[in-house]
Amino acid sequence: MEVKTIAVIGAGITGRGIARAAALAGYVTVLEEVSDTIVASAMSWIYDALNDDVQLGNLDAVDRDAALARITTSRVIDEAIRNADLIIEVAPDELEMKLELFTIFDKFAKRNAIFASAAVAFSIGDFSDIVVFRERCIGMRFFDMGTKKDQVEIIRAPETSEETVATCVAVVRRMNKAAVIVNERQCNNRQQIAGSGDP
Repeated sequence: MEVKTIAVIGAGITGRGIARAAALAGYVTVLEEVSDTIVASAMSWIYDALNDDVQLGNLDAVDRDAALARITTSRVIDEAIRNADLIIEVAPDELEMKLELFTIFDKFAKRNAIFASAAVAFSIGDFSDIVVFRERCIGMRFFDMGTKKDQVEIIRAPETSEETVATCVAVVRRMNKAAVIVNERQCNNRQQIAGSGDP
């Protein structure tokens, strides 16, 4: 599957970092956030980050301007995702919110769109059960996007198709980041071990 448009749901530190990386990689990028203040902060950060790259000699001004031109913002989720081939939600880890988002994705996204979640506290299956095509649901955890580090975990659920995995890996590599594929069961075991000392 070819990805041309990416919708990022949530314009916090991780969301704005993903939007920056997507636009730099040549993707039409829609950054969704209900708060005008957060959107303004996100776009200011993206501009400053790209401008820093130009000043450091890591990016041409023409490429900076092209990346900025690829980014649009939205305050309405169903409008933001309507033309997206890949939807990446980076909303807070609250199960009810994830369920609501995936319900909206299932209703308004275009045919064959991939639904990705950056959730850490939940398994993909916790909220992908409500969608029709579970094989198009996947986890994508972008680490430290605010500091521009280059690793992304691709979390494959039992129902996730190989095409979905391959598509997301290709997107991550086009963003010049390393894709690390992890089976959901492995990821859950790692979380349990990490949290075993908590009260």
